Amino acid sequence: MLDFNFNNPTNILFGKGKIAAIRECIPAGSRVLILYGGGSVKKNGTLDEVLAALRGYTLFEFSGIEPNPSYETLMKAVELVHKESIDFLLAVGGGSVIDGTKFVAAAALFAGEPWSILEQRGAPVTKALPMGSVLTLPATGSEMNCGSVVTRKALQAKLAFMSPHVFPLFSVLDPEKTYTLPLQQISNGVVDAFVHVVEQYLTYPVEAKVQDRFAEGLLLTLIEEGPKALENPNNYEIRSNIMWAATLALNGLIGAGVPQDWATHMIGHELTATHGLDHAQTLAVILPSLLVACREGKREKLLQYGERVWGLKEGSEEERIDAAIDQTRKFFEQMQVKTHLSDYGINKDSIPHLLQQLKAHGMVALGEHQDVTLDVSKKILELSL
Repeated sequence: MLDFNFNNPTNILFGKGKIAAIRECIPAGSRVLILYGGGSVKKNGTLDEVLAALRGYTLFEFSGIEPNPSYETLMKAVELVHKESIDFLLAVGGGSVIDGTKFVAAAALFAGEPWSILEQRGAPVTKALPMGSVLTLPATGSEMNCGSVVTRKALQAKLAFMSPHVFPLFSVLDPEKTYTLPLQQISNGVVDAFVHVVEQYLTYPVEAKVQDRFAEGLLLTLIEEGPKALENPNNYEIRSNIMWAATLALNGLIGAGVPQDWATHMIGHELTATHGLDHAQTLAVILPSLLVACREGKREKLLQYGERVWGLKEGSEEERIDAAIDQTRKFFEQMQVKTHLSDYGINKDSIPHLLQQLKAHGMVALGEHQDVTLDVSKKILELSL
């Protein structure tokens, strides 16, 4: 296991009725900007609960943050922060709203051009407004990490940044707030969390037995509970397990001290930016193809994954690896997320532009071995057709 530091200051408030507790987490007298997406938080009563919990605070609202939060929209929120002298941000929604709020928190106090926070390796963030979150869609783990992904529509660019200054100070995880989610969002959330785990686990062995077993437990939980959530969307226990698994999938714990491979995400970001696919849809398309293309470098962990997660013990090594990849694809399909570009009307003509975008964003040496070059990315995209 490699050396590591684990630093996550987010306070988790988990369970029914926990929104009321946010009053204890935000300093009295704060000027609070509540950020959210569409109208779902109004329709399901979540926003009303937040407003009731913060009665007496000076409150402002900013709506319209997209499923892939856009730089253009978020800069309008930054303007509002400056205009109203906001000193605390509260994200109410899924990972996109939380990601967007993190960017607003950083951009509002950033001295230069805010886009430089995201461009390629990014300018350093030295301070940010304090923020918290009320999670309504378990998927990205953004409620308990310091990462953010933002899209700039004008450039067809979807880029990420990380900073310890944008850790949410607290996050409310009430599984009941997920009951009204459309089935597609349930499916996407499970797939997103699953791939988060895989990209920190399916690399090469470093004797990190705790992280491996933890990762395998999360994968097994998602495999077991994901399909159940589609059949019983209002089951509190099922939704609790999925919500907690999605948070733990990307709060830094299972990735501490182990090699990681985020090539699936980086290629997927370009698909979203160019073609507008949901984030999880891109992951379900790219991951199985990446595992085929990179199977030699991942051989030992693929065999471990096949045995421990899918129970594959019979046959040759090649047969077990093939079966593990096939089971992964079948699980995504079981979660009603398609796994080929052709399912979304995307053909080989799109590949040159996608490779061009990867090159423009510096994504030319991806993966745990930095050997996912543009040629390998091309192969992965071709296998994904």
